[in-house]
Amino acid sequence: MDRASWWQALERDFGRDAVEALEEVWFPVGLPGFSGTDKARREALLDERFGPDGWRLAHVVRGRVVSPAAAILEYEASYRAYLTARRPLVAFLAATCGNVYDEAVSNVWDDSYVHPQAPSNHYQDVSVRRVIAELATDPEWPEVTPTPTEEVDLVDLGSGESHHVPRAMGFRGGYLLQIREPDSPGFVLSPAVVPVHDPALITTLPNREEWYHREGIGHLSVEAFWQMSKVVEVRWDCFLALGPGRADPLSGI
Repeated sequence: MDRASWWQALERDFGRDAVEALEEVWFPVGLPGFSGTDKARREALLDERFGPDGWRLAHVVRGRVVSPAAAILEYEASYRAYLTARRPLVAFLAATCGNVYDEAVSNVWDDSYVHPQAPSNHYQDVSVRRVIAELATDPEWPEVTPTPTEEVDLVDLGSGESHHVPRAMGFRGGYLLQIREPDSPGFVLSPAVVPVHDPALITTLPNREEWYHREGIGHLSVEAFWQMSKVVEVRWDCFLALGPGRADPLSGI
């Protein structure tokens, strides 16, 4: 038995229970960083490397490895804190806009943070819609009122094009607002601009510089939290099966 193959002798020497224990242990093997439209390629590569059930994304939040579903609540909470501290911005959104989106107008149809079919994930628009919907039923926010669930014609503030899309709850205006790059009309709501709501979530890595480090407030933003806390978790047995590849399990990501 040696360092490279010790695990292969477990079943022979200690029985199936020892191998099954390896299959129950998950641990983080690296930080993948921002994926964007590279999401599908990365998922295919990780499926091939570890098996479809041998890897998953997770986040490190306040020292604990948690699911994306748990981490996204911190993301949304950051938008809630940001918006509720800016009544004029909320009033503008409610009175002027009918909906918001990230990279594609089709984003307006998504109410969930899970986007398995989308080329890239879009969280900022979902967060904004959810927070405004909450305020629409809050009597302390009279500037935001409930709106009917309906499809309407909205004019994109950036392109000037008209789109027949759903009106989001609490949005009574006639325009679509894109939340994206600095030249997008909704950059004020970019996840690179919105601060993370809890200082305990701030993290940085000096040798990494991605787009969110160069826009807005850099490593203090909710986007920085999301990307820098993201890890790839792997089942122990699938990691061991990589052999020499264990030295760089996320190569090519």
